[in-house]
Amino acid sequence: MEIIDGGGNKFLMCNNKYLSAVVEEQKVLMEKHGDRVDHDVLAEMDVLYRCIKEALRLHPPLIMLLRSSHSDFSVTTREGKEYDIPKGHIVATSPAFANRLPHIFKDPDTYDPDRFAVGREEDKAAGAFSYISFGGGRHGCLGEPFAHLQIKAIWTHLLRNFELELVSPFPEIDWNAMVVGVKGEVMVRYKRRVLSANQ
Repeated sequence: MEIIDGGGNKFLMCNNKYLSAVVEEQKVLMEKHGDRVDHDVLAEMDVLYRCIKEALRLHPPLIMLLRSSHSDFSVTTREGKEYDIPKGHIVATSPAFANRLPHIFKDPDTYDPDRFAVGREEDKAAGAFSYISFGGGRHGCLGEPFAHLQIKAIWTHLLRNFELELVSPFPEIDWNAMVVGVKGEVMVRYKRRVLSANQ
């Protein structure tokens, strides 16, 4: 059987290394907690969290973030060029561009969830705003923790109940919408199964 997906699982489905790692993480958690899935169990899903975060780094949901300057300030680039930002001006940034800066993220166009692993943490190496898929500062998205929790809960159900295989080509990104999506459809083949800690 096949299902059509909006594209949220495409990176994981294209990478057997990480798909196997998140399935293994589910087995370990099932051995520890049984079939129980609650907030505490979801919070232990570090591998799945890093996979989701990396997908959002590569394809953040918003094209642009806008802020109004509340006072005059200056910005100095890495190259030493200085820009004066007057009070009242609109400042814009593109998460899709910022999340792929090569001086922050090694091989920025490569899907590599391990870049967020303890000891590497590329998103923290250059400061608090190196990763801005959900914005940042006082206006960072308050829904970010809930979004990750929700996505982990959905993936947990899928991983524990289905074998999944991407059967369509990797989709193109549609930058024409306010919330970024994919052009066309993503086809996923699935087979019903019940994952157990002993498999």
